Amino acid sequence: MITVVGEALLDLIAEPGSQIFASRPGGSPANVAVGLARLGGQVLLATQLADDLPGRIVGKHLRANDVAVQRLPAQTSSTSIALAVLDSDGGATYDFRIAWDVTEPPRISPDCQCLHTGSIATALYPGAAVVEDLMRNLRGSGAVTVSLDPNIRPSLLGSIDGERVRVERQVCLADIVKVSAEDLRWLYPGADPRTVAWDWLATGPALVVVTLGADGAYARTTQFAATRSSPRVAVVDTVGAGDAFTAGLLDALGKIGLLGGSRREQLAAINGSELDDVLDFAIAFASATCGRQGADPPHWRKAETRSL
Repeated sequence: MITVVGEALLDLIAEPGSQIFASRPGGSPANVAVGLARLGGQVLLATQLADDLPGRIVGKHLRANDVAVQRLPAQTSSTSIALAVLDSDGGATYDFRIAWDVTEPPRISPDCQCLHTGSIATALYPGAAVVEDLMRNLRGSGAVTVSLDPNIRPSLLGSIDGERVRVERQVCLADIVKVSAEDLRWLYPGADPRTVAWDWLATGPALVVVTLGADGAYARTTQFAATRSSPRVAVVDTVGAGDAFTAGLLDALGKIGLLGGSRREQLAAINGSELDDVLDFAIAFASATCGRQGADPPHWRKAETRSL
């Protein structure tokens, strides 16, 4: 089982030049959870979700995708909303109406192999402090693999210097870090993403992966580095593509037995061929999502449908 901790919200998305918004369930951690479930995995999403109209829409979506939901106690009694406007290339600009003020961490099942978190859940306080403490405790116990995607949302954040300190502190608590080149350009203007990946690797993670948009992805362990390209696809939009990549990455690592606290050394020692295969699968899953409207990854439950 994989436990995902973080925001679930309702996206209101407008097409380029339009003033009409369509509602779709979203939130980076929620999208990852749905992607994992559509890949056939057992997944639980621990989140802040109210019993209001947006919350019922999101909850129905999660249940329909076989995502178990654990509602976390929180100070705010309303479900968060994100407004997004697409550009001509399918990219999204966001404006958030969001709260992340959970007061307690989730219950971690004994059969949980991996905790994944990131995005707003690790950036917006006071809830981010609860999540960071959970990461620290789980990493210290060695009970599960800890996965992090910073998924930077500049409109919700403070100074670059302050956020860089926060992200670097949280990277130290993770076994797997997935980050986009776009996020790294914001955190480290002018820096080579590959250099940042190596620097982060030295602080604790076993695996650091950088997504490169249409150029594919780069991954780094202490023993191997791999760069894999993306297939050419007709892009509808890129909403949820990074989350689909994360789901594909974790699913692929789990399928080869590299998730679980006792598997950290094996994860760090993943060989070059396995690393290539893991990246190729994650890229394929993300690319397929780009060909669909919104954060709507494909259903790849059966083995014969797990490749393009």
